[in-house]
Amino acid sequence: MMKHKLSVRTISTTALLFALSVVLMILENLIPPIPTLPPGVKLGLSNVVIMYSLFYFGKPRTFLLLALKIGFVFITRGVTACFLSAAGGIFSVLIMALLLALQKIRISYIIISVCAAVAHNIAQLAAASFLLSSTAVFYYAPLLVLSGVFMGILTGTLLRVMMPAMKRLDRRT
Repeated sequence: MMKHKLSVRTISTTALLFALSVVLMILENLIPPIPTLPPGVKLGLSNVVIMYSLFYFGKPRTFLLLALKIGFVFITRGVTACFLSAAGGIFSVLIMALLLALQKIRISYIIISVCAAVAHNIAQLAAASFLLSSTAVFYYAPLLVLSGVFMGILTGTLLRVMMPAMKRLDRRT
């Protein structure tokens, strides 16, 4: 039997990352709707934290962080938002993990971020289709794919800019 020893540093770093993702979600919700963006399109600022966690702390801690984030969405926005958040979050993290597993190919943060954002949007459309028992939501797919590319570039770039400050957390805890 394998024992996992959680250090105080691991717990506190994970808590700080969760707090940062919550703050970014709240800040994003404070931004008024941007008239040029289609309804439902968000910047995905808190996904920068998820990407950072996956790149520097690995899958187990990232899925824990994602579960905490989904739980926060459940508490603050309810079951439907939680279901959509879980679908998008899990699928995007799986796509990022798959791309990171391709060790022979050096893929930039921005490309990984774009793929994750598009995957997030497609998974949310699939979840919405399931909830509504209708495939009509997929007519919205071209707009969400395009916005996923744009927002993925934005969040990937933001991760690059934030990296010097966030690397202080990278002690392989």
